[in-house]
Amino acid sequence: MDYYFLGVKRMRLYSSNASGYSRKVRIVAIELGLDARLERIDQSPRDNTTGFFAVSPLARIPVLLTDEGYALYDSPVICEYLNTLAGGSLIPATGVARWNALRRQALGDGILDNGLPLRGELMRRPAMLSAEVVARHREAIERALTLADAEADAYPTSTPDIGTIAIGCAVGWLDFRMPDFGWRANRPQLAAWLAELGQRPSFAATRPE
Repeated sequence: MDYYFLGVKRMRLYSSNASGYSRKVRIVAIELGLDARLERIDQSPRDNTTGFFAVSPLARIPVLLTDEGYALYDSPVICEYLNTLAGGSLIPATGVARWNALRRQALGDGILDNGLPLRGELMRRPAMLSAEVVARHREAIERALTLADAEADAYPTSTPDIGTIAIGCAVGWLDFRMPDFGWRANRPQLAAWLAELGQRPSFAATRPE
């Protein structure tokens, strides 16, 4: 599948502006200097009118169609591919730094993993809403945010890695999709860190609207 832009072969990124997972991939691409090589396709995961399910059998975004013509999903795999392609350091190669970065990525992605079903549950009619489901997902997010706040002093802003990018995207998604969540009330360190991180060009350029 060949498509070129100014003589450079481009990759296709199926994503959504509102998706925290998609934003993580876009930020990684910008930080690695690969953004110009991405042809971004705005894609709803439920829309198969263009044959999206052929590249995403799980009907999830983001999906990266590489210039070799094969599809990669989901965001951790895509981010590792881009980091390898660019010879980047967003995913440390070895040691404690690597495991901390990957653990933080799991923490950030886990906030989104719980936030999406929580938001879906809260959008139900009151008679159909499950208080147990709401509590389970909300408590998981609260625990993750509390841990992130306790660690925030050690989170870099000048040299982000895949873990801090993931946490920044997850908390940014809460602000966008669930502004009444109120996570800042008892987490001043995380709030201050996110405010500084949000000034980076990669975060500013991908802020959901």
